[in-house]
Amino acid sequence: MMKTSKAWDILEKFKELCKFHGWKTSETEDWVEISNEYHTFLLTRAIHPSSFKNIAANRKCVIREGLSYRVVEAAYTAWLFSETPPDDIANVIFCSPDFSKRIALYDLSPIFEGKKLCIKINHTESPVFQEFENFLKKELKVKIKPHRVQSSESEDCTIAELA
Repeated sequence: MMKTSKAWDILEKFKELCKFHGWKTSETEDWVEISNEYHTFLLTRAIHPSSFKNIAANRKCVIREGLSYRVVEAAYTAWLFSETPPDDIANVIFCSPDFSKRIALYDLSPIFEGKKLCIKINHTESPVFQEFENFLKKELKVKIKPHRVQSSESEDCTIAELA
């Protein structure tokens, strides 16, 4: 619970920064809107790869407007993990060109272990996620390192498709 609340605090501070860029944010939901595109953030401790795949494919984002809600399609989604995600999650992103263009993954667990490090997968063109990385570097003095691709991951794609 403690790690998730720290991740929540990081995201809240980042959303405050987004307002200075003139980007629209929500106090109750975790999205940033730029040019009618929604960039969502999902905080999680752990998730099963099949659930991750289903949620990633869904692309839904809930927008509150007064007392009502509407559902929009998220252009980009960043997953913020408070615990190291299994390699299967990275494989889901690496194996799908569509996912890798729209989904970023940030392993924040080293930060919560006292290290100034975040492991990322981000092949999106989201300016919000680029700014999130800048925020981690400048405000939290965190080093961002790309996720190391395992040599067997490309083979895992073929196996996963056959299954």
